[in-house]
Amino acid sequence: MKQQTQDGPAPLDVESYPVAPEGLDLEQVHVYVRHGERTPVRVRMSDPPASIPADWQMCNTAKSFHETVAGQSPTIDDGLWYKKVVENRHGKTADGLCLLGELTDIGKKSTYSFGTALRSLYVDKLKFLPSRLEDERLTYFRSTNIARTIESLQHIVHGIYPPSACAPNTIPSIIIRNGIDENLVSNTLACKRLALLELQFAEAAVAVWNSRLEPLDKKVSKYLGGRPLRLDGTPRASGILDTVRSAAAHGFRVPPEFMDDNVIGLIEAAVTAEWFDIKSEDGRRLGMGRLLADASEKMQRKTQPNSKDPTKLLVHTTHDSTLAALLCTFDVFDDKWPPFTSSVTFELFRKRTSASQQTNVSSLRVLSSFWRRQDEHYVRMRYKNKNMVLPMCAEEGKHLPGSPEFCTFEAFQQRVAELTPRDWVGECFPRT
Repeated sequence: MKQQTQDGPAPLDVESYPVAPEGLDLEQVHVYVRHGERTPVRVRMSDPPASIPADWQMCNTAKSFHETVAGQSPTIDDGLWYKKVVENRHGKTADGLCLLGELTDIGKKSTYSFGTALRSLYVDKLKFLPSRLEDERLTYFRSTNIARTIESLQHIVHGIYPPSACAPNTIPSIIIRNGIDENLVSNTLACKRLALLELQFAEAAVAVWNSRLEPLDKKVSKYLGGRPLRLDGTPRASGILDTVRSAAAHGFRVPPEFMDDNVIGLIEAAVTAEWFDIKSEDGRRLGMGRLLADASEKMQRKTQPNSKDPTKLLVHTTHDSTLAALLCTFDVFDDKWPPFTSSVTFELFRKRTSASQQTNVSSLRVLSSFWRRQDEHYVRMRYKNKNMVLPMCAEEGKHLPGSPEFCTFEAFQQRVAELTPRDWVGECFPRT
């Protein structure tokens, strides 16, 4: 039986980062990172012979809080002083007991390390950001309104700009939106048509993959209470994959069958097809269109002549589904479940012009009001420390000559415009 190395966190590799070709200057960086390691979102496979623990005592960090009482001035003695204690379903408590789906101490460590890696890359190595943050507008930090992503971002921010690296009274803000307004995920809460489309995609995957999973029953059903492993089973195949990956990431023993390439590879293929195989243009528009439109708009502001936009680094903490959806939308998904702390990055570059070219450019601007500044800018997408060569930029003239991973900003903008819903509310209304 061939053993598979379970996907752990995906640390940012600063040493192997490919510096842009001569003549390209980094202007803005957009990072979308999955939260760190967490507990499973449900208890599964806790009975023998799997015996994966139902209760995880891996959440010891930051359980105590001191908050000011509403309406009171803070003093040494005033305030809400308490600690959070988790109680399990049997009414028992224990030190470090985690909630389901909670960021663990290991997850906090890996997200902090991701933040320090961002600092090492964009502050120390590339000198793109200052070592000391004196203007909060240089950065933009945003999270979904989920505890594990908020805590992940707190640790990432601390790794990039800890208090010792911030000027007095300069405190980085963490931005959160109401769920109905969220675009960091495929928002099925706000978009009923998207919910129906995703249900259709899932049903199509069930029709294809359930029969392919049948040969695994004799190997893994004993760990599922004798039940077959199916995409729409109880528990669902996606839940089994989540539990196995979470347990392995925290050093728990998982049944050897789930370490077999043939077993876990088949489960992963089925689950990624169910969750992420979004081929329809409507699904992509409603899923990631608004998020990409936000990113494109921020880049556009940066590309304007004599732009005074100070924002250089934008970090968003989100979920595996968002990373996969972004990759699928640009047709570069590797059909592997995104690991903890893996990230998708979009880097905006400006093409430096020589003095003679600048003179010619100035003349052209005088002669034509249709000068297109965006032709001098390029966007590079990266995932798992690799450059993504986007099919939409493959044609000549749509990427930097000799460097297909650098899309022209014009080509990037054009594709994002195609993906941007013109009437979000109208397009989200279910069709009969």
